[in-house]
Amino acid sequence: MIIRATTHIKNFFIATLIFIPVLVSAQKFSSAEISRFKQQAAAVTIIRDDYGVPHIYGKTDAAVVFGLMYTQCEDNFKGIERNYLYQLGRQSEADGESRLFDDVQLQLIADSAGAIADYNKSPLYFKKLMDAFADGLNYYLYKHPEVKPVVFTRFKPWYALMFTDGSVAATETGNISPKETQAFYNGETEKLGSVYKPRDIKMYEERETGSNGFAIAPAKSASGHAMLYINPHVPFYFRSEVGLKSDEGLQAYGAVTWGQFFIYQGFNAHCGWMHTSSYADVGDVYAEKVVKKDGKWFYEYDGKLKPVTTRALKLNIKQGDQTVSRNITGYYTHHGPVLAARDGKWLALKHNNRSYNALLESWLITKANTLEQYKKAMDLLSNTSNNTVYADDKGNIAFWYGNFMPKRDAKINWALPVDGTTPATEWKGLHPLNEIVHVYNPATGWIQNCNSTPFTASGTASPDKSKYPLYMAPDNENYRGILAAKLLKDAGKLSLDEMISKGYDHYLSLFDDVLPPLFAAYKNAPDTLKTQLAEPLAVLQQWDRRSAANSIATTLGVEYGTAIMRVLPAPLPGENSYQVKRVREMLATLPGNKQMELLSEAVKSLQSRYGNWKTAWGDINRYQRPADGVTFDDKQPSLPVGATSSNFGQLPSFVSRPMGTQKRYGYSGNSFIAAIEFGPRVKAKTIVTGGSSFNPASKHYTDQAQGYIDGKFKDVLFYKEDVLKHAEKTYHP
Repeated sequence: MIIRATTHIKNFFIATLIFIPVLVSAQKFSSAEISRFKQQAAAVTIIRDDYGVPHIYGKTDAAVVFGLMYTQCEDNFKGIERNYLYQLGRQSEADGESRLFDDVQLQLIADSAGAIADYNKSPLYFKKLMDAFADGLNYYLYKHPEVKPVVFTRFKPWYALMFTDGSVAATETGNISPKETQAFYNGETEKLGSVYKPRDIKMYEERETGSNGFAIAPAKSASGHAMLYINPHVPFYFRSEVGLKSDEGLQAYGAVTWGQFFIYQGFNAHCGWMHTSSYADVGDVYAEKVVKKDGKWFYEYDGKLKPVTTRALKLNIKQGDQTVSRNITGYYTHHGPVLAARDGKWLALKHNNRSYNALLESWLITKANTLEQYKKAMDLLSNTSNNTVYADDKGNIAFWYGNFMPKRDAKINWALPVDGTTPATEWKGLHPLNEIVHVYNPATGWIQNCNSTPFTASGTASPDKSKYPLYMAPDNENYRGILAAKLLKDAGKLSLDEMISKGYDHYLSLFDDVLPPLFAAYKNAPDTLKTQLAEPLAVLQQWDRRSAANSIATTLGVEYGTAIMRVLPAPLPGENSYQVKRVREMLATLPGNKQMELLSEAVKSLQSRYGNWKTAWGDINRYQRPADGVTFDDKQPSLPVGATSSNFGQLPSFVSRPMGTQKRYGYSGNSFIAAIEFGPRVKAKTIVTGGSSFNPASKHYTDQAQGYIDGKFKDVLFYKEDVLKHAEKTYHP
């Protein structure tokens, strides 16, 4: 089963208390280190273009990595440190108890000793990249003593091997929440989870606000060249836009997750890749039957008792101006770390969250020049969280649903914890790349993936669902997937700008299912209710179901659609992307009077909050970028936004809500978006949320905001001669 880790936790038992002062000061670097830093800096040239995007040039790949990390620190050191606090399970050193059981889970799942061992045995060329990664970060700290890290005053090369996936919260936890881990490791060693049953824990969180990827074959392209559309939906400002060029064959452009040295979503001179979050089942939970003998824990396996192994964890928790050091003993079976217990059985997680090959694969795809080279990188079979949409300059388009895929008994329901006492539930190796759900050069000439089923990825040329076990693709359809397939199927030969327009289509396909039953219910409603709701109903009946800033219907539709989603039953285990099925099943039994009641409540709520339910969407749905990132203010300047959350079936996503304000402000959705055409010379356009700078005083703080809202992209400066024509600043780190 697969559910990503979340990051909200509270409380922890105290095993030991050792108070030490919280001390954060500038790290001292040796003269040899400083000399090495300066030598590397001299070998790197950074050119910031007229949008503030850094283009990094060096003779070696390692030199470019050094420069990349330095520029990331210039733009957002706080974001880098935050990501490593999470990946290393050290958030409580900065945030206190509230993050402690996130840390416990992460440290149980990913042992830093493994990363250190992988680094030490890495081939020299790859070790140089990790060394350059750490040196770039540390040189920035050396050069900027005014920067005060919360925790990390020195970065180590092996840190890169703890953060090998650029997805949002990509860690597999088998849907075990931090609260369950807390309940298990509660200090009562004789009970240790044996009687715990989860209560009031939302076991399955819906993730319908994911990402979109399109690939267009030459036959469907106006230019006769393959094209790729990259549209991840993540928290705003989650990645940086960069260009990388070395004399060792690296020439890539795209989005880099803060703190990583590979382009996560992007393109090079010959091919491009878009990752969408995958629901492929890549991690499983084993229910272990345990017994305690002579003070030691054992678990039953294949008719015998095997000893539970342990690992000592030490966690430091910030408390005021001091740190509390707490010790915990982590438990493991051969399946993996024990994260919780249910119904008297311990739950052990089998996963592939951290590996050397995962980082290597992420790097190698950036240097792949052909489909075969790209497939060779993917043959490492180590990416656990991503689907991939691909296009190249030879006219190939491709799609893989996942990458790391264990072979398992297809008769077992892997969405639930499986029996840990029997060898029958063991993984049986990995599926090779060509056994994974995939599409190569479909006859329809297009591919779409919107975090929904791969079996509608290419219309009539989609993969045959009957040929794959359920665990490979356990999901169904969402409204974005339905809309994307329709738009691409009905499209003629698309230009680059027309592909962008398709990706920015504001049609809200959820309402194709939601509104007709409402209109039918209105016909049968009592006359008094008909009179009361006549005007709102007329607005919705006349609506073209496209969101717009000047649209009253959008405001009313979003309010009613939100009410409908609130009464939608929770998904069953394994129903990770069953939005369409679940909505249709609910609507088939939802009484008409209940639908009218929800609409009435929506109208009253809008009237109460805004003084008039007839409020245009853009009057309340706004873009604003506060200097501190969190303090939104209705009195400060902001921009109207016509887009909505993609939860309503819209392809672009602008997720907004009140932020202690009357108006709604966006905080998640479209981030780095790119459209690429792979001709003899790459032609590409991009846009990012707001701007590339994190400095409110910079002109690049919000210089892309209006283009982002309107879907008006900027031209990518892929080749150096073009970068030089638009150079704003040229320097060495």
